[in-house]
Parts: sequence; C-alpha cells; structure tokens
Amino acid sequence: MEPLESELIDWTVCAATHSSLGPNFVRILGYFREDGTDSVSKIEAAMRAKDPVAMVMAAHTLKGEALQFGALRLWGTAEVIEMTARACVEHRDTPDELLELVVGLRSMFEETLAVLEEDASPVVRERHPLGFGRQFG
Repeated sequence: MEPLESELIDWTVCAATHSSLGPNFVRILGYFREDGTDSVSKIEAAMRAKDPVAMVMAAHTLKGEALQFGALRLWGTAEVIEMTARACVEHRDTPDELLELVVGLRSMFEETLAVLEEDASPVVRERHPLGFGRQFG
C-alpha cells in the first residue's frame, strides 16, 4: 500500500462498506462523487461569502459521506471545517481561519475519489480481489 493511500483511506472501513453494499457500491460511490462535488462547491461559496452558517451543513454532509467510505483525511478536514464554522456561528464571527483548509479541499476530495474509484474498478478488483493487494481479516 502506498503511503498516500494509507493516509487517505481506511481500507478496513472501505472494504466493510463495499461488502455491505455489494453490487450497489459503485452506484453509491457515484452519488458520493455528485454529492461531494456539490458539498465542496457549497463550502467554497460559503468561504467566499464569509458565511459560516452555509458552511456547516455542507461540511456535515461531506463528513458523513466521507466516513462511509473510510476517507479519513477528507472526513477529518470536513469535521474541522464543520466544527470551526459552528463556533463562528456561535461567536458571530467569519470563517477566515478556514481559508487554507477550504482552498485545499477540492483537490483532496478529487484525490480521494480517484483512489476509491480505481479500487472499485472491476478490472482492478479482478487482478487484486481485495484491492491493491490488501488483506482484510
């Protein structure tokens, strides 16, 4: 397993999700692509508007979906964005301190999604039934 992958994905969680969803895994991963892209766009728009209220729900949604696939780095980043935005709402402050995280969020999402989609590929799964030579058990 490459170091980057291990930082991005908890393969035990991903395998459990894949097992529980079975043939629906690829379809649900497609929803994650759509919903995640939408959530990232909403977070970016909220950052530009300095609107922590709008940021909270989008980050919460992204966080939940990322966790379902074991996308730990994305989950953790969305968690920080959500919790910091909530604090900004409570203190009637702007989310300026989140700028760096928000700027890197889209590339992190795309990188994570690419790894998940490659692992979900039937061709990859046929060559490596447990995905990239990982063993679960």
